[in-house]
Amino acid sequence: MKGKVCVFGSFNLDVVAVMNRFPMPGESLTAHNSMMGPGGKGANQATAALRAGARVHYIGKVGNDDFGTFARRHLEKTGFDAITLFTCKEKPTGNALIYVAGDDAENMISVFPGANTTVTAAEVSRCQPTVAAADILLVQLENNLNAIQRMIDNARAGGTFVILNPAPWQKVSDALLEKVDLLTPNSTEAMQITGVKVTDFASAQKAAEVLHRKGARQVIITLGMAGALLSNAEQQPLRIPLFPAQPLDTTGAGDAFNGALAARLASGDELPQAALFASAFASLCVERSGAANSMPSYAEALARMQAHPECVPEPLEVMA
Repeated sequence: MKGKVCVFGSFNLDVVAVMNRFPMPGESLTAHNSMMGPGGKGANQATAALRAGARVHYIGKVGNDDFGTFARRHLEKTGFDAITLFTCKEKPTGNALIYVAGDDAENMISVFPGANTTVTAAEVSRCQPTVAAADILLVQLENNLNAIQRMIDNARAGGTFVILNPAPWQKVSDALLEKVDLLTPNSTEAMQITGVKVTDFASAQKAAEVLHRKGARQVIITLGMAGALLSNAEQQPLRIPLFPAQPLDTTGAGDAFNGALAARLASGDELPQAALFASAFASLCVERSGAANSMPSYAEALARMQAHPECVPEPLEVMA
């Protein structure tokens, strides 16, 4: 039985330029490739969850403009179980300008959130039955914080497991972190929340301890090429390995990881196994261009796991 994942989050139109290197301030460089397509952390993670095997209900908001029309057409043909897409008359659809550069396909992103930050209390209330019926609610921080908080409160009231991917970073209270079942920052976001500079597993463990003291019960800190740290306040932390990959574009890696993680948890996997699958899924995503259009399938991720049986969660020593 497929699990149900409700994703509340942003839709952006992405404009991507692929460069040999990032431009310096004031410098103009010629890109050797450019593309435009669907994006936004919410829509990307919903697509990843769908491709990873979940039944997905996506909730978002767009502007009353051409980009909003594009969003509706794209989302309707994606294959979601259901879509709730509100429209804002005052602000345009969100959009993102993305540079991808270098052999490691690193990225720099500038986001204009637009309609994503105008979700009202009434709109959140209309989604309450959807959230309560889901196994997992997956949210990010690309919408207005008061709407995110209300959506999480609805999930808690309905007994729905809550995953918060705190990206892009905006300040959240410890009271909100206490309501989250699983927090999934990358190293930069973990540093922004805790003040601990995260550069390796040792510093990630320190940051995780701070997050636990702030109320986060379970934490996964993604560490790029090093893999990820899984920390539970009551158990020994685990290292989640990175699967071998030939990166072409890392733009959607975090969204791939979070969507796949939610899908597998909704299906009943334990957290370490779900995180391992998510790592394999993300390793395939970075080998393709774009974000929403680069998500692999469940079968592809499973095949990558089977091709690398050496990649397993490994216990880490608890720091004194």
